[in-house]
Amino acid sequence: MPILCTLSAPARRPHLSPQARGWLLGLLGVLIFALTIPMTRLASGSLAAPQLPAVFVAIGRAALAGLLAAVWLWAVRAPWPRAAQWRQLGLTASGVVFGFPLCLGWAVQRVDAAHAAVVSGLLPIATAVIGAVLMRQRPSRGFWATALLGVVLVLGFALWQGGAALRLADGLLLLAVAWGGLGYVFGARLSAPQGDGRPAMAPEQVISWVLVACLPITLPLALASWPTTPVRAAAWGGFIYVAVFSMWLGFFAWYRGLQLGGMLRVSQVQLLQPFLSMWLAVPVLAESLDAATVAFSLAVMATVFVSRRMAVGSAPAPAAPPVTPNLARRTP
Repeated sequence: MPILCTLSAPARRPHLSPQARGWLLGLLGVLIFALTIPMTRLASGSLAAPQLPAVFVAIGRAALAGLLAAVWLWAVRAPWPRAAQWRQLGLTASGVVFGFPLCLGWAVQRVDAAHAAVVSGLLPIATAVIGAVLMRQRPSRGFWATALLGVVLVLGFALWQGGAALRLADGLLLLAVAWGGLGYVFGARLSAPQGDGRPAMAPEQVISWVLVACLPITLPLALASWPTTPVRAAAWGGFIYVAVFSMWLGFFAWYRGLQLGGMLRVSQVQLLQPFLSMWLAVPVLAESLDAATVAFSLAVMATVFVSRRMAVGSAPAPAAPPVTPNLARRTP
């Protein structure tokens, strides 16, 4: 009697949708970026106890990341950017290489990491507004409502902690937010289809080419601002982190997440960043964390969760021109 063997098909692993993968990659990027403020503060110190110069931390991290990116681009044989892409690379660099790091570095010397983290919570709405205009996306009213609710919570927390007073550091942080949003949007545009039939630039190559293109500026400035006085080893550790992770590898996950999940929805994950920064500042900088901070962070996390379920669509395509009927008489 023949023996029948039944082989069961291997269980298929559930596949995540591109939107879900984009959101998770965006979250990974935010986790990496959340340490940027504490590590920048650790590297540059305060006005009372300075460590590395703020300009060196901001420009030097781009120079070090640019050297690493040049080696990586050579190793993967990345193609050179097309002529039309250099302008967007420059606009991306203006935000993520120069504007955001410089303004942040000067600000964290004047306020603690918790205060800087709260004000930087406005970065998601800046990214979303710029992205909505440039990407022609149309978020639903519910999406904007949850995003604005998160911003209101962040602003309320900032006013509660700062006594409703704006200082020079707050202005610098607001400028950092504006520059950062601009850099995020143009970087994401480079990794999106350009509409000319040519392949888009890989998200990992976007930040790498940005950093390499800036080396003629960042490398001489970094050498010129090299510290002349001894600093703690921990300050150098903070500098290495912001150079390798905040300035380079974090964007691998972030730009890929924006590409897969959509600019508007994934950018709202950044609402978690200020509170993650505050939590991480406790072990890194020995700052305190109270119950009110935890309560605000949980409220903001709720807005991020709700915003994921709101509709985000593209702007309607322009109407096609009417077709003029051919009234010519047919020949028999």
